[in-house]
This record gives sequence, C-alpha cells and structure tokens, in this order.
Amino acid sequence: MAAAGTSQGGGLHVLVISPEKTVYDDEAQSIVVPAWDGEVGILRGHAPYMAVLGSGEMRVTRSGGTKRFRVEGGFVQVVDNVVTVLSETAEALA
Repeated sequence: MAAAGTSQGGGLHVLVISPEKTVYDDEAQSIVVPAWDGEVGILRGHAPYMAVLGSGEMRVTRSGGTKRFRVEGGFVQVVDNVVTVLSETAEALA
C-alpha cells in the first residue's frame, strides 16, 4: 500500500491550490511551472524539490492534451510523485 498522497499510477498527481479554491487535482504525465528564476519541468521520479513560483503560465500535460494555468507567486513542492502548487493567484486558461 502506498503512503497517503503518493501517486500509484504511471504519472504524477498534481494539486494546484489558490487561496480561494483547489484549481486542479488530477493525474498528469508532466508539469512545467514558472519558478522565480526560470521554468522547471517535472516528470515522474523527480527528486524531492521545492521552489518559489514566479509569474507566468503553468502547463500540465495529460494523455488527453495540455491544460494551461496562469499562476503568480507562491511555492511548488515535489515529493513522491506528488506535485503541489500553492499559488497566490491560479486560474485555468482557455
């Protein structure tokens, strides 16, 4: 049995949370986030990681395509194939 919060599938579990609501909570193959010093790509098996978010577009790639979000400020954390994005502003883009 996996530890609570770990992804057992073939990808990542991604949580995108703003102060108002959970914007995204689902599986993904990869994610690219705008860290304060440049973009960071995250795949399954990524080492534990934490960074300060900058402003820009975050891309979550799934088998059905790519979802895009506008994020501004906050943090990103990667632990055991779970990516948590806590952002001051997070909204889905069309």
